Amino acid sequence: MEWHVTDAQSLAIIDSEIGDHVFSPAEYEIVRRIIYATADFEYKSLIRFSEHALQAGAAALAARSSIIVDVPLVQVGVNYDIQNTFANPVYCSLDTPTRPHKEKSRVAGGIETLAQRYPEGIFVVGQAQTALTTLVDLIEAEEIRPALVIATPVGFVDVDVAKERLQESLVPNITIDSRKGNAVVAAAIMDGLIDLAWQAYGQDKN
Repeated sequence: MEWHVTDAQSLAIIDSEIGDHVFSPAEYEIVRRIIYATADFEYKSLIRFSEHALQAGAAALAARSSIIVDVPLVQVGVNYDIQNTFANPVYCSLDTPTRPHKEKSRVAGGIETLAQRYPEGIFVVGQAQTALTTLVDLIEAEEIRPALVIATPVGFVDVDVAKERLQESLVPNITIDSRKGNAVVAAAIMDGLIDLAWQAYGQDKN
């Protein structure tokens, strides 16, 4: 991410107001990105990192794994950073042609199709609860084993259940507890991860 002086000033304000926390330096970088994008300090208490989630995600980025997102807003949010670093391919499930599904939404059908093509990819679900439920179903059926799942969809019906099922899986994941979340949060997490991975791997590879 290209930083302007006002960005640095905003991050300094976040640092001064966030208070005590137990995040690692890498996790804290993700948290402050979310707060910067949303101006909502509650995310400090809502974000959950599974063990080795950031390490697994960074390694997958460095390996040029495919990135699958649920909606165009997430894709737009990560495209600049990814294309100026590792240049992983980014696919959007909402834009993926699929056969009609009476029992699935269009975005859920798209993510199922992409998951079958890229079973070890990085999955970023920022908006569509149905996409997350479909993804978790595939994980539990052992049809796919993603390198990382970022799940921040907002929702009122069973979204917490889908997130809990993901958290209980063996797949590295980053989630937001509660009804809160959106595509902006997902993009902020992913952009932070890209920058962390680039610091760890990018310069050596270029």
